[in-house]
Amino acid sequence: MTSVFYPQAADGFGKGFLFMRRIEVKTGKPYEILVERSISGRVGAELLKVASVKRVMVVTDKTVEGLYFERVKNSLIASGIEVCEFVIAPGERSKSTENLVRLWEALAESEITRSDAIIALGGGVVGDLAGFAASTFLRGIKYVQIPTTLLAMTDSSVGGKTAVDLKAGKNLAGAFHQPCLVLCDPETLGTLPREHMRDGMAEVIKYGMINRPEIIDKLYAYTPGDKDALDEIISMCIEDKRDVVSGDEFDTGIRALLNFGHTPAHAIELGSNYEITHGSAVAIGMVIMTRASVKMGLCKENALDKLLGLLDKFGLPSSCSYSAKTLAQGALGDKKRTGDTISVIMEYGIGDARICKVKVSELEKIFEKGLEK
Repeated sequence: MTSVFYPQAADGFGKGFLFMRRIEVKTGKPYEILVERSISGRVGAELLKVASVKRVMVVTDKTVEGLYFERVKNSLIASGIEVCEFVIAPGERSKSTENLVRLWEALAESEITRSDAIIALGGGVVGDLAGFAASTFLRGIKYVQIPTTLLAMTDSSVGGKTAVDLKAGKNLAGAFHQPCLVLCDPETLGTLPREHMRDGMAEVIKYGMINRPEIIDKLYAYTPGDKDALDEIISMCIEDKRDVVSGDEFDTGIRALLNFGHTPAHAIELGSNYEITHGSAVAIGMVIMTRASVKMGLCKENALDKLLGLLDKFGLPSSCSYSAKTLAQGALGDKKRTGDTISVIMEYGIGDARICKVKVSELEKIFEKGLEK
């Protein structure tokens, strides 16, 4: 990672100096993640540094379109790049096979070629759908991630996981396809609804719980509205995911740690027909797995106390109305399941999560411990 410092911008953001974080992800196809305020207004110039592109399809949702599409489009046009657009409704239900087919058809009708690119402008739903389309259209074309939510910046835009949902569960049809560039503009978080910001904080807390305890300390000290501190926290999360992904690009080992809390979370989302958001579900899932770890003697009570304290600080839920049996049944379609075993992430202490393989038949008992008060 490198940091480029330059004098404070005229808009007054920052304290004395601003900096751009340039984080390299060393996967089969290496790429960079740039973290800088207002970088979404330089998309065209940054894209041409990594690829000779003449035409792009910008995939976004209706909400983000009204906020940032014109800025991105004008930047691309100024760089001589032709712009096409594909807009979906906001929300998890848009990450569907129906929209995937619609996007494929739009790409074909727009005559997007292998020398062109897709740009994902939005949150995790947009990024997953656009990335999966990029991985499959013409057997694979380039794509750029421009995440506009905290959750997407710190998690889903990094690492090349792309997917759509099926009726049986979340992210069951997908592919690994690394972006050629990720541009994180924390300024876009200024228009993010409070509940979406809370969702992103769940994933940020996750990094601290699995292997970066200093993130937990920074979150306890964080004052909402401190842009410099937020930019630093975002960069720390990206660096952590970069390190994990670089060592396990195709999710066959240590990368499973990033699913801490996600096995019950995906069951919660599915059971609620996605009325419960991903971040809220992850928050509840982390509590379930941490409390289960405490009751199984794997870690001390203070790990759960610290987690609950942060969830309370950021307004995230910690309790679940579903039974252990319902959660266990919902987890049967989890991607981490192999035959009659499933990988779950247990907490051994703040910053020390570990992958444990358990029998599917034991999952309900683990969830029961996690739901006990």
